[in-house]
Amino acid sequence: MNAKPRRSDGAGKSDLAAGLYVTATPIGHARDLTLRALDVLAAVDLVVAEDTRVSANLLAMHGLKRPLSAYNDHNAARERPKLLAWLRQGARIALVSDAGTPLVSDPGFKLVRAAIEEDLPVHAVPGPSAALAALTVSGLPSDRFLFAGFLPSRQGERRRALNELSTVGATLILFESAQRLAESLADMAEIFGVRSAAVARELTKLHEEVRRGTLDELASHYAREGAPRGEMTLVVSPPHPKASDTVRLDAALEKALALLPLRSAVDLVSALLEEPRRRVYERALALKIDG
Repeated sequence: MNAKPRRSDGAGKSDLAAGLYVTATPIGHARDLTLRALDVLAAVDLVVAEDTRVSANLLAMHGLKRPLSAYNDHNAARERPKLLAWLRQGARIALVSDAGTPLVSDPGFKLVRAAIEEDLPVHAVPGPSAALAALTVSGLPSDRFLFAGFLPSRQGERRRALNELSTVGATLILFESAQRLAESLADMAEIFGVRSAAVARELTKLHEEVRRGTLDELASHYAREGAPRGEMTLVVSPPHPKASDTVRLDAALEKALALLPLRSAVDLVSALLEEPRRRVYERALALKIDG
């Protein structure tokens, strides 16, 4: 541990309650730090960071100077007991990641769990999250989603993980390295089949980009163009409805088509069943041809 907690000298911030503050930091744009996060970071006795250099720069940008200590995969087992001991003594500690919300693919989970097990106060200071930011700009269903973290780097393990995810009835959010992006998208296209997806790169930064298309289209693009630069978040649409859903759709369309013109029947059934209009229209055409 390279820093010990000391009581804050921040003016007007000394009333901050004791406990562990799980504090979200910007994923790119420095001004995305919330006002409450600024107050917390100004008042805590210690900032615990995955990489203290990154957090020191962020604090400096906002005119803050607090004691910093590293907490990462390499030292967590050694440092966790010290942090818990300080929390027992009433310290105010902010837990931050290099970017975004702590505990999302970083080592903070065990510290939070240990604090909860000892009935020590844990406070959420919400803010930026790459996973949610990518979901909101993907154009894919957001009512139900699963964050699946990083895929395994080895292809065999990755394909096994993708097979397990293939039946999940929700939009998938994953992290992937730029170097493995094309290969992972190709594996998804083969295992998931035809699905819409989005690759969000460098969100909130100068070179932010969101590329949308089918998994196969995206795999071909990155295989042709090479590995992009920056941080990648993948968002993949849920599986297409099963055959039983098609039976229900066909039954509704047959009734509607008996009473209404094609386009009106499609609009009605699409609204009633909450199905994409394009899919309903394609099924309606197929029924017309077959009939």
